[in-house]
Amino acid sequence: MGGLVWLIVAAVITWSVGVRPPSIEAHVRSSGGELLAQTPPMGWMTWNYFGENINERDLREMADAMERSGMVKVGYKYLMIDDGWQGGRDNKNNIIPDPKKFPSGIKALADYVHSKGMKLGIYSDAAPLTCAGYTASLNFEEQDAKTFAAWGVDYLKYDYCGAPSDAHTAQVRYRAMADALRKSGRDIVFSVCEWGERRPWAWASGLGAQLWRTTHDVRDKWAKKPSEKWGVGLMDILDENADLHEYAGPGKWNDPDMLIVGLYGRKGPSGDGGGSGCSDTEYQSNMSLWSIMAAPLIATNDVRSMNAETKRILLNEEVIAVNQDALGKQGVRKVKNIVWNVFVKPLANGDTAVAILNRSDARQNYAIEFSELGLNGEFEIRDLWQHKVTGRGTNWKGDVEGHETKLFRLSQNRLR
Repeated sequence: MGGLVWLIVAAVITWSVGVRPPSIEAHVRSSGGELLAQTPPMGWMTWNYFGENINERDLREMADAMERSGMVKVGYKYLMIDDGWQGGRDNKNNIIPDPKKFPSGIKALADYVHSKGMKLGIYSDAAPLTCAGYTASLNFEEQDAKTFAAWGVDYLKYDYCGAPSDAHTAQVRYRAMADALRKSGRDIVFSVCEWGERRPWAWASGLGAQLWRTTHDVRDKWAKKPSEKWGVGLMDILDENADLHEYAGPGKWNDPDMLIVGLYGRKGPSGDGGGSGCSDTEYQSNMSLWSIMAAPLIATNDVRSMNAETKRILLNEEVIAVNQDALGKQGVRKVKNIVWNVFVKPLANGDTAVAILNRSDARQNYAIEFSELGLNGEFEIRDLWQHKVTGRGTNWKGDVEGHETKLFRLSQNRLR
């Protein structure tokens, strides 16, 4: 009874300071009545590769390369501009792009991207200035949202640098932009980026967001070393996001930050904090784990010059199908110890995806009965990286390389 009283008191306080409690059915539907971001967004973003050194020529080249490489065809629809595009405000306080970086303007870029069957994303911040010190959107939410809509923007990443640390202020500021986007006259996916510090998974959907960062920025490395003071890697990110599965679903996604596949230690944002690069095995684990966790798949490598391994990882349609599955379930971590993690994700057609991660540095042999994962009966076992059926039965056993993630699709339908 005491807990209920406190909930009522908290609700009254929340209402009194001007933040409505999150609604069950938030502003997540498009003008056509469909869910915005019904599956996790897929695309490419500028930050890890370019930082703030971006321009319209490079972005057009990236759009061309995404189309040419087959990325667009397999689902990477968004071309996303991160921080550094802004050129201040004009004499009517309309936000404008940097005229040297974007001499043709953002609308021209959006038109170009749209002509390729893609969508355009852009970036701002819930403070006067962005993380890199450029013009942001605090107190200009409606004006900026209308500007983004007029340009043809389809997605907004909204950061939180320079803002107060408390959760209440964050909710006020994020709701202001969410409401402004809904009033803008265009369907714009809203990505909350306050790094998980204020538990956005508990409130962001109710304010009108479709995805929210659950972690700090990922660096191009496997894991943070004990000697390193900062800079999180794939395993650190995994552990922050893995147990938030109950908050994810169609139109609402936990976002453990961008993919680092194919960066290979490039200097820049992803190379800070000990980001010296990963092996292709580790990049494959990045893709496998983000896919089974129903995370947004946002590539950040140079698409114009991908090697064969990077293409193999990013363009694996069987793995992407697990990520984009219509049921919208985030995989649940069923096994968690110092060496092994096992994730289970139910799929819309009755199949089940299973990921087996070897966190250790060395090859290890592993055996598991599917019944230990709550999966009873016999299954056809398809290895999604080998693209073939590798067995049938009630269990799996085999070698897993150090830092490798096996990704399987288990089916009983095909046994009938």
